[in-house]
Amino acid sequence: MHHLLANLIVYEKIKKDPVLTALADISRAVDESLNDPEGHPLEADRLRAAAFDQVHQIMVTATNYGFENNLWQAYIAFLLMTDENPLALVSEKKGLPLGSASFFAMKDYAVLMKLMHYDFTELENALGTDAFTVLNHYQSIRKHERMYYSYISRVVNDLTIKLSAADTPEAFSDAVSAFYLDYGVGMFGLNKAFRLSNHADGTPELIPINNLDTVNYDDLVGYEYQKKLVQDNTQAFIDGKAANNVLLYGDAGTGKSTTVKATLNEFYPQGLRLIEIYKHQFKDLSYVISAVKTRNYKFLIYMDDLSFEDFEIEYKYLKAVIEGGFETRPDNILIYATSNRRHLIRETSSDRNDVGQGTEDVHHSDTMEEKLSLVDRFGLSVLYTKPSFEEYHEIVRRLAAKYRIDIPEKELIQKANAWSVGRGGHTGRVAQQFINSLNPSISGKS
Repeated sequence: MHHLLANLIVYEKIKKDPVLTALADISRAVDESLNDPEGHPLEADRLRAAAFDQVHQIMVTATNYGFENNLWQAYIAFLLMTDENPLALVSEKKGLPLGSASFFAMKDYAVLMKLMHYDFTELENALGTDAFTVLNHYQSIRKHERMYYSYISRVVNDLTIKLSAADTPEAFSDAVSAFYLDYGVGMFGLNKAFRLSNHADGTPELIPINNLDTVNYDDLVGYEYQKKLVQDNTQAFIDGKAANNVLLYGDAGTGKSTTVKATLNEFYPQGLRLIEIYKHQFKDLSYVISAVKTRNYKFLIYMDDLSFEDFEIEYKYLKAVIEGGFETRPDNILIYATSNRRHLIRETSSDRNDVGQGTEDVHHSDTMEEKLSLVDRFGLSVLYTKPSFEEYHEIVRRLAAKYRIDIPEKELIQKANAWSVGRGGHTGRVAQQFINSLNPSISGKS
């Protein structure tokens, strides 16, 4: 194995993978011990334990990402998919280009083919184990989808099948190129959405969001005009045409966030990705922009339930990023925000006086204008209002059909009305919560 890894050129990061590096060292040590008639038995025990450690690491990765059948081949495919080397980066959403880099990549694909079909027989015989044979014929335990990256599971397993079936480096290359074209590379290629997280020292990092809701536009009953506005704006963004930052505002529970989720699901195959960020993280917006501005995807920076109290100043960071900062917002980034407030920032009575009471701000109305100007930075504002009772009933009927709730319609509507009275409203969210109460097996919906 160590001889194979040493020959990788373009995919150099793969040969530095800790699991493969450890297995290569074990393989080398086994080769040396086989040629040493006085080899010590304790050395074999140490190598066997080290090999089991690597099998464990492969199984951990397989569990997290839902690998199936041949876990060894899936692990190699996963390493290839997540290797953000220069060739892969220029190939994402485009496919492999021609040139010298592709020449070297073809040699790497010949190596990776051999690695995927690596014969562990000699290693297993030397160590007295069949652990790798078990990895190659693994019977996965069916897990709940929220226990692993279920979407990535399908992508990895599909590519593994294609790569393992390739009988020439050219066929292997075709499968890799098709993957780059369809998905891209690395975490942006495999994941739809991300959140911004901060380490203990404050350093920001983008973390994939696991198991997003699989909602689409049809799941949001009504609001056809609003959905069309968002859909058309997003399609223009995807097509490289002029598009606006979007503010979806209005009553709580009316489907603002659902619209954004449905938009992501619809346009993900066309290269749309989403990054969720909260207002206390706005100081890290420059990091987010620098992390994505050179990638061949379109990114929505998503801010849910956006609002500011009159004493909060984070809105200044947002204004600078949307428009007016020294660094121009890249063409592959738009900001989509939801809010229950039309003006985002709470106004007080003193905001409307030129002289604020008890403040040092002499021209208080100027300050108010500065705050309210944030809304103007969103070129498209979309209003969501509470549905009528008839629309609420239609939402309930549609959800009941979707989740196969077997209750007579008259009784269903009566129960839904009673539920809405107890919840103080008749919104889409209340309808979903009502359906959840009838079918506890529905999880993660509220």
